[in-house]
Amino acid sequence: MLTYLISFTNYLGVLNLFKYLTFRTMGAILTALFISFLCGERVITWLKHKQKEGQPIRLDGPESHLITKKGTPTMGGVLILCALTISTLLWADLHNLYVWLTLGVTLGFGALGMRDDYLKLTKRSSKGLSGKAKLLTQAVIALAATYIFTHTLPEPLATGLAIPFVKDYILHLGILFYPLSFCVIVGASNAVNLTDGLDGLAIVPVMIACLCFCLIAYLVGNSVFSNYLQLHHVPHTGELAIFCGAFIGAGLGFLWFNAPPAKVFMGDTGSLAAGGALGTIAMITKHELVLAIIGGLFVIEAASVIIQVGYYKMTKKRIFLMAPIHHHFEKKGWAEPTIVIRFWIIASVLAIIGLSTLKLR
Repeated sequence: MLTYLISFTNYLGVLNLFKYLTFRTMGAILTALFISFLCGERVITWLKHKQKEGQPIRLDGPESHLITKKGTPTMGGVLILCALTISTLLWADLHNLYVWLTLGVTLGFGALGMRDDYLKLTKRSSKGLSGKAKLLTQAVIALAATYIFTHTLPEPLATGLAIPFVKDYILHLGILFYPLSFCVIVGASNAVNLTDGLDGLAIVPVMIACLCFCLIAYLVGNSVFSNYLQLHHVPHTGELAIFCGAFIGAGLGFLWFNAPPAKVFMGDTGSLAAGGALGTIAMITKHELVLAIIGGLFVIEAASVIIQVGYYKMTKKRIFLMAPIHHHFEKKGWAEPTIVIRFWIIASVLAIIGLSTLKLR
């Protein structure tokens, strides 16, 4: 919205700053952070008033959670989504289709997560929407977004898969690009959701991934930088750097209240939305496989659940003491802050490895 000020640069030269993505990205970060700080306590107070007993705690989970996390409100993702949306609309170019697509997927997944959280609260159970209902809704949103951006991106990028560490090559998938997009967007959404089990565990890796894709979107959207780094140039994707910046600011503000001991949990409202946003940005910027590296912590968490369930169905035995894997370490006696900080370190290392693919070709 503030990009409209560019038309007044002839009268006030300082408004030239609004032409620069870097300036607007920093503005988006600070705006989202300010909104989170301004509204955080009010949102938490309102959630406590509405929820009374807070988020239902899994009875089969770590015993300590029944004491330490009892009464903590959930659906804190609404704070993230509000700060993200307002900041994005203020600082991004509203003529950019990719901004609207990414924001639409994020809010759509957020609404789905909100419905899931609401059912858990009303039923006083850790089970909300059925798995089939979740997947079907996610599939509709993800595939609708995929249809739109594949008809906007230039060929051969539209339905092509970029391979990390390989330059000037696109694997043409054709109609198979849609199942890939489903796996990336829906898979990322559910992987972040599985990671969100301890105070601060999910939001920091999400911010790390957003920081990486902020840089990726800026580079692939700029023909000079993309040519220099031998990346596939995707026109007009630079504006997604502003969306990523807004998510970083909103995430930092949320972490202020989610740091141990958490005053609020993001719930499915925030986790499903965050993963959906990352998956959509990865698809549009043609860094689908790089997301699996940068978001490797989410992959590990999701894989631990798949392995646990699959192995148990075959042998009636468990590999991990509990899945997702962060609960395994809790069962082994690791302190919650120890698990969270070590997982943050893992996420940081994987992000560095993922970013290395931009140069190693």
